[in-house]
Amino acid sequence: MWPAIWIVWTCAFALFETIALANRRDNDTLSENIRRLFRTRASKAGRAVFAATWFGFSGWFALHILTETM
Repeated sequence: MWPAIWIVWTCAFALFETIALANRRDNDTLSENIRRLFRTRASKAGRAVFAATWFGFSGWFALHILTETM
């Protein structure tokens, strides 16, 4: 059951992101919303928080997958 849920979620995300990229409206893609959330264009603190969050998550996820823990 869970693999099917993840596949459906991934396909839905891909569909919505493709539509958002194709219509070229502002603030509808994931990247645009992340930039707005962290204010990466106008705030050095926002950039630093985003970078710390991204690298922290990436490091944790790599360890989680490779060591099958956490």
